Amino acid sequence: MRQQTYGISGGAGLVLGAALLWGTVGPAQGLAGEVMNPAALGGWRLVVGGAVLALLCRRHLRGLRPVLRRGLVRPLLVCALATGVFQAAFLYATARTGAALATVVALGVAPVATGVIARLVTGEALTRTWALSTAAAVLGCALLFVPDGAGRAEADVLGLLTAAASGVCYGLYTVYARRLATDHPGVHLPTVSALALLLGSVPLLPWMAGSVTALARPAALGLVAWLGLAATALAYWLFSVGLRTTGAAAVGTLSLAEPLAATVLGVFVLHEHLTATAATGSLLIMGGLVLACLPAAASPAPARREPAQPAPTGPTGPVEPVLAVPLPRDREDAQALK
Repeated sequence: MRQQTYGISGGAGLVLGAALLWGTVGPAQGLAGEVMNPAALGGWRLVVGGAVLALLCRRHLRGLRPVLRRGLVRPLLVCALATGVFQAAFLYATARTGAALATVVALGVAPVATGVIARLVTGEALTRTWALSTAAAVLGCALLFVPDGAGRAEADVLGLLTAAASGVCYGLYTVYARRLATDHPGVHLPTVSALALLLGSVPLLPWMAGSVTALARPAALGLVAWLGLAATALAYWLFSVGLRTTGAAAVGTLSLAEPLAATVLGVFVLHEHLTATAATGSLLIMGGLVLACLPAAASPAPARREPAQPAPTGPTGPVEPVLAVPLPRDREDAQALK
């Protein structure tokens, strides 16, 4: 399978912007506090983000009808299911383990899961650059949550499992959305993302119905507005556009900008202390992201070689080449040759 080339100024930059916006989810949830059930919060985020994105893409909705009859339904449903499960699982893990640990586990699993799923589903080659950038970024992600000796509470096993499940869901969405872009190049991917977001909110409707009254509180309304408009509608627009020209495995690695953004916001907004180990982890993540954004090296074109001509042969074997000597054209030239 031919690998896509990409650069920091193209699709990879858009995916990176989406990941930075997603990195605000945990800190925003921490600032607002427990305003509602995590599943309800995820559902409202999907509804608001999906509705806004669908409104922006309304002129492209009719173009999906003929494509739905040509194999678009299955990947669309996979994207929708992965989106809904991701929201509920990630926000549930955040509530049980904290935003930092949930983000580290989910985004540590996401790039590896994305690469493996891309290999199994689409046959995408996992390059050495991908392996190096992913290893550096995942290691840096792990260093962000190394205990600093302050005595952390024991990690919640169920929270860790749901965080890992959300990372796998991220990989599923990325690979199948990328497959849509490859198999249906005429499809407007932000429109597909809008449908996936709205469909993904359907399983969360029971929790949303029980949290309608919570929206009357300013903290809850502000949180849903930020998550829906910036961290969903805008982020998925950037992600969908950038995904068309960026390989799925590279997208999984670029997603690790999310915990980096969450860490930076934690330091400058929530006034958290950044240890030397966490600072090293941040540098490793940045190095992995830069490596993932580097354009793929173009292989030099092979030199064109003329076909070899067979040596002339005579009755007794190959004929030696004879150097041509100019013939005298007049008497003066003949005198000079003598």
